[in-house]
Order: sequence, then structure tokens, then C-alpha cells
Amino acid sequence: MPDTDIRHRRAAVLTTGLVVIAAALAGAALLSLAVGARAVPFGTVLHALVNPDPNSTLDLIVTESRVPRTIVGLLAGAAFGLAGAVIQGVTRNPLADPGILGVNAGAGLFIVIAISFFGITSLTGYVWFGFLGAAITSVLVYTIGSIGRGGATPVKLALAGAAVTAALVSFTTAVLITDVDAYDQFRFWQVGSLAGRGTDVAVQSIPFLIAGAALALYSARALNALALGDDVATSFGQNVIVARLVAAGAVVLLCGTATSMAGPLVFIGLVIPHIARAITGPDHRWLLPYSMLLAPLLLLIADVIGRVVARPGEVQVGIVTAIIGAPIFVAMARREKLAEL
Repeated sequence: MPDTDIRHRRAAVLTTGLVVIAAALAGAALLSLAVGARAVPFGTVLHALVNPDPNSTLDLIVTESRVPRTIVGLLAGAAFGLAGAVIQGVTRNPLADPGILGVNAGAGLFIVIAISFFGITSLTGYVWFGFLGAAITSVLVYTIGSIGRGGATPVKLALAGAAVTAALVSFTTAVLITDVDAYDQFRFWQVGSLAGRGTDVAVQSIPFLIAGAALALYSARALNALALGDDVATSFGQNVIVARLVAAGAVVLLCGTATSMAGPLVFIGLVIPHIARAITGPDHRWLLPYSMLLAPLLLLIADVIGRVVARPGEVQVGIVTAIIGAPIFVAMARREKLAEL
């Protein structure tokens, strides 16, 4: 069979896969609207979405609580999935996650500062401080990793990220052990959750997520070239430094914003790109869209499970995601060669 026909058939199969995952994601979103401490029939959910009754308790549960929660889950999940795929590609490290650039540590430190020194307790306030901390820390890590011969290589970035993360975590711990009130508020954000997130949190995050997603998807061809090594990428006409800067900018925008919205759900950014890669192979033109859809699918399903298993309370989605994802990741690690990106 000619190579052209093989490529067309592969593209058709992968496109069909994207459509199937998108349909599953829509089903998970509908499930997220209907399932919780109080079950809401699907008919009532649809009525609340189309023609909400302000005097109906069930309609208010759907529109005021579950719709914002579901939207935040979709946005944060897509951002974590994309950021994870990009950071693994740009560092050529299969165990890399968005936290490797210090994003989570920086966001966590700035949120602790916001709570402890500025008295901020709202999630809308957390978003700005978390994003600022993630951005400053990522720039610091990239600057340190760029010092010396060869510029910002994957190994130097990983080492710089680990060193800066260790320092920031120490600062965060130092603040928390002297401020019990700040610790009580911070620990609920740190575990990762979609509960209590309002529409305002999603609205103010959308511009950053759109910009980050655009940069990430634009980086697909550059990431394919970087996967072959810096010398080969340069021989193909790729500006390695610019490609890494664009990719790093995408990670900062996506992961910084998503972490501020839902907490450090880093496990999604680690495991989802591997699941997507098992389907698509190493081509980032397909890997990135698959990661963008699979991540919110896992996040919403984990959130629904967390609401069901501990009624009338709930288990935070960060815990459920790790419980679901860990066995999958271990099974893949035993069957696949994760080092082959």
C-alpha cells in the first residue's frame, strides 16, 4: 500500500478517535451535572440548562454549583493535559510533569503569601497570586537553566527546576509552620479540588488558557523536531531557543492558571500524555489534541467518583485522580517503553 494511503488511513483513524473521546467527554460533563450528594435526573439537568427556574432547588444546584464546577474541570483538565505533553516533549523526559519548572512550588508559595500576609481567602484571589508565582518561578528556572555553555538543555532545566522547587517548598513550609490559619486554608487548595469553584474563577482564567493552548498547539512541529535532538532540529531550520521559549511560555500559562484554579493536580500532567502517546505515537500534532481531551475526561470522571463514594461528603478530586491513575501508569510502565518519546 502506498505511503500516502497509509497516512490518510492513519489520519482518518486518529480523527475518529478524537471524535469518540470528545463524545465521551460530553457524556462525562453531563454526568458531572447530574451526579452528586443530591442526584438530579437528566431531564431536570437539561431543563435547568435550557430554561432554569430560579425557584427550583434542583435547578439552582445545577446552575449555581455543578455548571461552574464542570466548566472548571474541563478547562483545568485540558490545561494540565496539554502542559504535561508539552513539558515532556521539550525536556525529552518521560517522567517530567508541569511541576518540573517549579510551577506548582511557585504557585503554592505565592498563594501562601497571599493567605498569610494579605489575608486573601477567596479562590478568585488565589488565581492571580498563583499565576504570578508560577510565571516568576518559571522565568527564574529557565534563566538559571540557560546559564553556561549550550543554553537551556533538558538536563539543565530539570536540575534547575528541582533546585528551585526545593528552595520554594522550604520557604512555603517555613511560613505555614508559623501560621496555623494559613495552613488550614492552604491544605484544602493543595490537595486539588473542583468544589466551590465559581463561574468567575473560570471566566477570569479563560484568556490565559486560550493563549497557552494556542502556543502549545503551535509548538507541535517544533516539539517533533526537538525530539530528534538539538543538532537535528537545527539542521531542519528549527530555532531551538525560540522553540523552547514558546513551549515554556505555553506551560506557564496553562499550568499556572490551571493550578491556581484547581490546585496542583500534577498527576494528570504526568500520566495523560503517556496514555495519549500509546494511541497516537510520538507525533505531537496528534499527541497534543488527544492529551487536551483525555485529561478533562479523567478529571471529570474522578470528580464524579469522589462525590459518590463518600456521600454526603466527598473525596477531593486530586486524591481520586491519583488512585485511578496510579495503577494505569504502573501497568503502562511495565508494558511500554516510557523512555521512548
